Amino acid sequence: MSQFDDRQRAEEKKYQLDQELEFKAQARRAKLTGLWAAGHMGLSGEAAADYAKSVVVADLEEAGEEDVFRKIRSDLDMHAVQLSDHQIRAKMEEFLAEARAQVKAGV
Repeated sequence: MSQFDDRQRAEEKKYQLDQELEFKAQARRAKLTGLWAAGHMGLSGEAAADYAKSVVVADLEEAGEEDVFRKIRSDLDMHAVQLSDHQIRAKMEEFLAEARAQVKAGV
C-alpha cells in the first residue's frame, strides 16, 4: 500500500503545483492585457502600471476571464477606443499563452 500512497501523494502535489502555475499565468495574463489596454487608452508609465494592477484585481472577482473582459471592454468604451470584442478576446488568449510560457520558464 505504501507505493500506492506515495504515488497518490505525488499526483496530488503535481496537481497542486499545476494549479498554482495556472493561477500565476492567469494573473500575468491580466497584467499583460491591462498594459495593452492602457496603451490604447493613452496611459503610460505609472498610470499604465496602476491600470494593469486594477485589471489583476478585477480578475479575482470571479472564476474565469469574463471579469477581465468586462472591465477592459467597459474602460475601452469609456475612452472611446474602437476595438471589437473579438479583438480583445484574441489579445487575451495571446497574452494567456505568453503568460503560461513565461511562468513555465520561470520568468
